[in-house]
Amino acid sequence: MTLTLSPHATTTEPAAVRRRLSGFKPTGRLHLGNYLGAVRPMLDAVGSAPDMESVIMVADLHALTVEHDPQRLRSLTAEMLATLLACGVDDGSIYVQSDVPEHAELHYLLECATGYGEAARMVQFRERATGTEPVRLSLLTYPVLMAADILLHDAAEVPVGEDQTQHLELARDVANRFNTRYGRTFTVPRAVHPPIGARVMDLADPTGKMGKSSLSDAGRIYLLDRPDLVRRKVFRAVTDGHGEVVYDRERRPAISNLVEILAACERDDPAATAARFSSYVQLKEALAEAIVDTLAPIQRRYTEFINERGYLDAVRRRGAERVRDRASRTVARAKRAIGLY
Repeated sequence: MTLTLSPHATTTEPAAVRRRLSGFKPTGRLHLGNYLGAVRPMLDAVGSAPDMESVIMVADLHALTVEHDPQRLRSLTAEMLATLLACGVDDGSIYVQSDVPEHAELHYLLECATGYGEAARMVQFRERATGTEPVRLSLLTYPVLMAADILLHDAAEVPVGEDQTQHLELARDVANRFNTRYGRTFTVPRAVHPPIGARVMDLADPTGKMGKSSLSDAGRIYLLDRPDLVRRKVFRAVTDGHGEVVYDRERRPAISNLVEILAACERDDPAATAARFSSYVQLKEALAEAIVDTLAPIQRRYTEFINERGYLDAVRRRGAERVRDRASRTVARAKRAIGLY
């Protein structure tokens, strides 16, 4: 099968748009929490708002803040690009961060408007800095790179989870400071929080998010997991031991997590979803099938995309060209404001 780029995606800027930026770091495979909490709400928002332009970035520069294997990073970048396209992301709205050097250029300009204390107080840096493993300088400054990612696009809205709220606040602070000192230069972004499913918890440990905090792969369902593996993980998911299916996140977090995931897959209300089941077995059976049905079309499209490397390369090239047109103007504006032109 030969894939072609969408004809409507060009380098022409819309006359008036509200821009929303979403970034995905290729340090591992996308999982169900990423899809329900970030990818699908992003697609829904664009579909329901004709004045909304979505910009999706594979944030490979952020993956360099920790120890990594170069070949694996390249592989994960291609896989993430193909997976996001398979989820329904338009091929004219996605690009790879390192293909646009203006990210690094604006990063340095913003560092010149950011205090050391602001960066050092970021929770993620403080947690890693107190450990025994070596910490890279880029881990200290990467929230400033994240600010550059956002401000480069004049993004008005940035979907964030609870763990990224602090970083977005830094971006807002830096933008306001730059605008105050050097004149109006950047759009100050605001956070948007997706609805149900935004915080999918680990199936093996419902006190932690499904993701890097997971104890093992047993608690994560990847978007590319085969149906038999999905069912096995769901049926092994921890429950509260009470036997009754109720939705109570405070007192019954484990079973409530399963209810929320099912409700998110079916786009239903969690309380109404819980009322449909009289046993944990019934709930898990329905949940497993709902997840398999949700992932099936994504997996079919992924196989098509990942096997068409020429198409993926073309998506990268056009994405970089489209973004650089806007990014170069933003950097030029910042340079003039700060005194370099």
